[in-house]
Amino acid sequence: MRFVKVGETPAIEAKLRYLESTLAPAGIGEPVRRIETHMSWLLLGGERVLKLKKPVRSPFLDFTTVQARERNARAELLVNRRLAPRVYLGLLALQWDGCVFTLVAQEDLPAAGRTVDWLVSMQRLPAARMLDRVIARGELQQRDVDALLEVLVPFYRQAPRAAIGEDAYLQRLRDELATSRTVLVMPRFDLPQIHGLLDRTDRAVASHEDMLRARVRGRRIVEGHGDLRPEHVCLVEPPVVIDALEFDVRLRELDPFDELSFLGLECAMAGNSLVGPQFLARCADALDDHPPTALLRVHTAHRALLRARLSVAHLLEAEVRTPHKWRPQAERYLQHACDALDGLDTLEAQRSR
Repeated sequence: MRFVKVGETPAIEAKLRYLESTLAPAGIGEPVRRIETHMSWLLLGGERVLKLKKPVRSPFLDFTTVQARERNARAELLVNRRLAPRVYLGLLALQWDGCVFTLVAQEDLPAAGRTVDWLVSMQRLPAARMLDRVIARGELQQRDVDALLEVLVPFYRQAPRAAIGEDAYLQRLRDELATSRTVLVMPRFDLPQIHGLLDRTDRAVASHEDMLRARVRGRRIVEGHGDLRPEHVCLVEPPVVIDALEFDVRLRELDPFDELSFLGLECAMAGNSLVGPQFLARCADALDDHPPTALLRVHTAHRALLRARLSVAHLLEAEVRTPHKWRPQAERYLQHACDALDGLDTLEAQRSR
């Protein structure tokens, strides 16, 4: 093992090993589980989770400095306490002093050491109660749906209205579709009929532009969650929703029914195609807001293309984890996009009769 010199910044692996030791001191209890994502490491031990951002840079974020990771950790705590207040416990400063690590709660700062990283401390949730797993087991109950609605409806009712204009809102949607096109049409993926599907989606957005603009004019765009998927919903009492997109507020500025359409899509991908329409209908009644069905189809198609893009993008990484997973998953999303557009065509045909 290489010793770290005084004044030198410790390596990532040294940080992770120290953090694991704080969750399972002297190897007592179950082994600490380490999960790596694109942007973070999650360390799960006992009743706690520690989340450490990687020092990465991409076109949409830069976590390469300690200061940037601190800002992001503070933002993560703030936006996630809206829907999971008892899960997000606080911030911890990882300090380095005389070749020794210490972990200091933010309220106990300043301390003697040099802060070399920041972590979000979380309450560990029961994996078996995550919505995707409950759906996969076929155990979703009506009381679960009711309880989640009791959380989501007040959230959207009270959410701040986004200060975005019609043109900017439409341009963001077009930009997302253009990015999806750039990735999905890559010959290496060989996705069937992808050009036609992308063209159909572009036409759907263009032909429903007035409806999209009306949502902005009606001040229906809010600061939502940004990534409302079943694997981020835990059906405890009351349910909590974690992992909001904290690093760019623009990704959270959306129509609630765009986000709910996304949740319905992801529930269908998990194995339940019935709960999504129920969420949409009941939220529409509770919020006294009934967007046109055609608009929901447009949102679903757009979200399905986005998720297909993110799926195959895994195959562009230098080291691909579970390479067999991503293309079949993308094809399933593309089928959902096609189904949404077929439903849109049916609505248009019925209207023209």
